[in-house]
Amino acid sequence: MLSQLSISNYAIIEQLTIRPGANLNIVTGETGAGKSIILGALSLILGERADTSVLINKEQKCVVEATFETEGNDAFTAALGQHELDQEHPCIIRREISSSGKSRAFINDTPVTLSVLHELTALLVDLHQQFDNHSIEDEDFQVSVLDTTAGNKELYTAYKDQFLRYQSLQKSLNEKKALQDNWQKEADYKQFLFDELEQASFKPGEIEDAEQQIKRLASAEKILGVLQQARYLLDEGEQPIATELRRQAQQLQSVTDLMPEIAPLFERLQSSYAEIKDIANELGSLEDKVSLNPEQMALLQERFDLGVRLQKKHAVPDTEGLLRIWSDLAEELKGTLNLQEEIATLETALNKAAVQLQNTGEQLSKARKKAAPDLGAQITRMLADVGMPNAVFSIQVAPAAKPGIYGLDQVAFLLDANKSGNFQPVGKAASGGEKSRIALCIKTLIAQAIHLPTLIFDEVDTGISGEAARKVGGLLHELARFRQVICITHQPQVAARGATNFYVYKEASGSGKINTNVRILNPEEKVLAIARMIGGEQPSEAAISNARELITE
Repeated sequence: MLSQLSISNYAIIEQLTIRPGANLNIVTGETGAGKSIILGALSLILGERADTSVLINKEQKCVVEATFETEGNDAFTAALGQHELDQEHPCIIRREISSSGKSRAFINDTPVTLSVLHELTALLVDLHQQFDNHSIEDEDFQVSVLDTTAGNKELYTAYKDQFLRYQSLQKSLNEKKALQDNWQKEADYKQFLFDELEQASFKPGEIEDAEQQIKRLASAEKILGVLQQARYLLDEGEQPIATELRRQAQQLQSVTDLMPEIAPLFERLQSSYAEIKDIANELGSLEDKVSLNPEQMALLQERFDLGVRLQKKHAVPDTEGLLRIWSDLAEELKGTLNLQEEIATLETALNKAAVQLQNTGEQLSKARKKAAPDLGAQITRMLADVGMPNAVFSIQVAPAAKPGIYGLDQVAFLLDANKSGNFQPVGKAASGGEKSRIALCIKTLIAQAIHLPTLIFDEVDTGISGEAARKVGGLLHELARFRQVICITHQPQVAARGATNFYVYKEASGSGKINTNVRILNPEEKVLAIARMIGGEQPSEAAISNARELITE
């Protein structure tokens, strides 16, 4: 509920604070006193746009601040969480308009955009003004009203959950099919790439090894000549080094007895001879390994060329890169099979969900169609009481083109304003005041059953008087038993039902400027204010007596 509204520097309001009560708050005052200006200031809190023309003092900013008791308003608390706003109770909402025209909005001192402000305050205040589009034209509200009166709350909740699951499955299926379609466009090419690498069957490091072998084979004759020349010089020439070392070693050995110091030199020379022989033998072994086979060369060159071509094609530097791509393609091809299985599973789940949704939707539709005529007739009777005797209210439950969040139906509130048989949507058939009265009747019926925010009616009693005005007052009083209601009225029958009565008036400030002000009427002031609404500025005793009777009804 709205616990306090403070307005400063707005239109003809210099400074004003209003503290509405929890039940029915009646706002009265002379025409032009500023009642609509107060609503205009409140509309800033609800996210309406404004300009600098509303500023009295162009040197100061306009500030409108509202305090709401939001404890227990789960929808509002959840919305705060969705927008990552502080969940404080009470909640303070503020709008500031500077002389430059810049507007700022705050929720619990955190800046928010006007769209967020509008979204959140819609959960706190329902403002019914002349010529506005009211919630009674909103399909969500219309469905809620019908389901509430029909006792469909649990059934609709079940349907809604099923519909959201159906939507989620449909979305997942569409995404998987889109992936499949995108993959299918490249499927043949990917399969070709995989088959090409599969056929090549490279082993780790094979291309690099082939490159080294090709270089060796290309220089095989040179390598063989060097090996043979070295071996020949060491062990097979006319004067092989190995043979000469052996001969010299034998010569040294023959004189070691004569000169013992030669013995170590003999051993070293003997060791060198053995090393040279060993080198010669290894050179011979290497000669046997040098291949001059042109067929082997051709095979290696073919593998190497294939590898280089595929490396360039896939933009990788080595064999490992090709093997990695081959592995990735294998996983993608395998993933395609998994994707097909996932699609099949989702299609099965979606079909089951569709059947369940259809069954629940049909039950819901049946219950709505059964309840709609009785609810329409009940609202029609109430409209006759509040000054619309020729109005016929009807609730249309028609098949929707496809299942939606509200069910298998399209629910529409229709009105025949003159019993002409021509039913039109309420938004087209009713005037602003009539829409307010229709909303009052409907919301009085459902006030206990569903959550409603603070309800504000701007001259809901326009164009009625007498018994109709008394009925409107009764409905407002009944509605205010469950919800905070604020009503601007000129009808004494309505004003008499107020739990808290505010009087809006103009007064001159010290500077001579005219300002709007407001005060709460005490019981005697309330009687006098209602008497003046009945009998003029100087009410008679009869008018005062009549006012007392209206209050005590």
